[in-house]
Amino acid sequence: MKASGMSLAIYTNFLGQSPNWYKLTIIAFLFLNPLVFINQPYVAGWLLVVEFIFTLAMALKCYPLQPGGLLALQAIAMGMTSTEKVMHEVSMNIEVILLLVFMVAGIHFVKDLLLFVFTKLLIRVRSKVGISLAFVFMAAFLSAFLDALTVVAVIIAVGVGFYAIYHKISSGKGFIDPHDHNADHEVAELSRADLDAFRGFLRNLLMHAGVGTAMGGVSTMVGEPQNLIIAAAVGWDFAEFALRMASISVPVLVAGLLTTVAVEKFKIFDFGVRLPTAVQDVLIAYDNYQSARMMSTDIAKLWVQGVIAILLILCLSLHIASVGLIGLMVIILATTFCGVTDEHAIGHAFKEALPFTALLVVFFSIVAVIIDQHLFTPVITWVLTFDGQLQLAVLFLANGLLSMVSDNVFVGTVYINEVKAAWESGQISREQFELLAIAINSGTNLPSVATPNGQAAFLFLLTSALAPLIRLSYAKMVWMAIPYTIVLTIVGLFCTAVVLPEVTTWMYQMGWVHHYVPGAAGSLGH
Repeated sequence: MKASGMSLAIYTNFLGQSPNWYKLTIIAFLFLNPLVFINQPYVAGWLLVVEFIFTLAMALKCYPLQPGGLLALQAIAMGMTSTEKVMHEVSMNIEVILLLVFMVAGIHFVKDLLLFVFTKLLIRVRSKVGISLAFVFMAAFLSAFLDALTVVAVIIAVGVGFYAIYHKISSGKGFIDPHDHNADHEVAELSRADLDAFRGFLRNLLMHAGVGTAMGGVSTMVGEPQNLIIAAAVGWDFAEFALRMASISVPVLVAGLLTTVAVEKFKIFDFGVRLPTAVQDVLIAYDNYQSARMMSTDIAKLWVQGVIAILLILCLSLHIASVGLIGLMVIILATTFCGVTDEHAIGHAFKEALPFTALLVVFFSIVAVIIDQHLFTPVITWVLTFDGQLQLAVLFLANGLLSMVSDNVFVGTVYINEVKAAWESGQISREQFELLAIAINSGTNLPSVATPNGQAAFLFLLTSALAPLIRLSYAKMVWMAIPYTIVLTIVGLFCTAVVLPEVTTWMYQMGWVHHYVPGAAGSLGH
């Protein structure tokens, strides 16, 4: 009896309050994986990838760190990869980890300025289409010069701020009263419909901004981490990379903005939710309240945070240092000049990003399995059997599909190394290598908006504290991303396979870009 009671207690504690069907599914995965791995290691590798995606999809049932971590630990124990390979992947992505640890915390200390600016924006721009376009364009523009995770962290901070304000008032409390915005039991019955509509409104803006980071991230060598790797492999600087990508990035941005207008006008795919009048009244009242009680010290804080925000953009745009180190600079300056000196107050800023940082390391373990089990090798080999424009199209689609289920940084890195090896061995010409590099860049950035695991910024949004508050699930993100996925993929594919070769030839004729000359400065003949 004691043994059975202990077993029941262990099962009850296993994954806590998660549904029984979810617990049994994870247990089934753990039993199934060794059996498949013994007979079919390659199949077991893909099975593990699917299982990990399942844990991401069920993020609202259980944070993916625990079930995903169990799968990663089992994979290492079975020999699907090694701790050395995982550590290699972590060290290769140390800049991303430092970004999460420091930059997201840094954004926390300038949230007063962000909330002030965005509150003014929401109050004064009454058009839903107008505010949606503003979020998309702003996210795209910032992501072309900053990191997409940083941009999403800003939007999340703003979203949590707005939600907390209305949730507090709808619960019958004042602006300065303490309140837990995670629980709805205090929300007045008459306010629940407005709260649900406000959640839908915030979901719309967050998805618009998330897709905007992909549209802007494709355009420059600093937009996404894999862009830097691709630019280094081909030997392009910032200006040449942006110029080469323009034949794809500009049409994609225009198409993306038109898609924003369409989904908002026709209210499809859960878009078109307007800001409820009651919520807008609360935000106006909050803005008036803040303005009335603002003291000289508060105004000084906003000015300091504004200067820090400008400094942040300049440092990131000029690549003064690693993004994570710039984030640490923001923390030091913001806390110093805004008077935040208590250890616990500083520690609170790190709560949002550290769980996701741990999850990202688990994700790197899955990437290590993909590498060691050669899961992508058949696809890469198949792509290189094509020629010319067809090869560009197939490479774009192959990158896009793999980026939907894996990390687009990993996919881009693997493909650019394989394509560069093909050029160095004489299988393809230099001109084709350059075109393929652009196809890899656009393929890893655009179709990957289809799923949260396609881009780190989307995954960060899904696992943030805001996602459960506004009921933004994996399935909801996939559903809302469908129109953008279709449009960006079609436009990106057409521009990559048809427009890109023609425009590149024209650029050569105009002297805007130059043919590669071995040994020339910067690896480019000027």
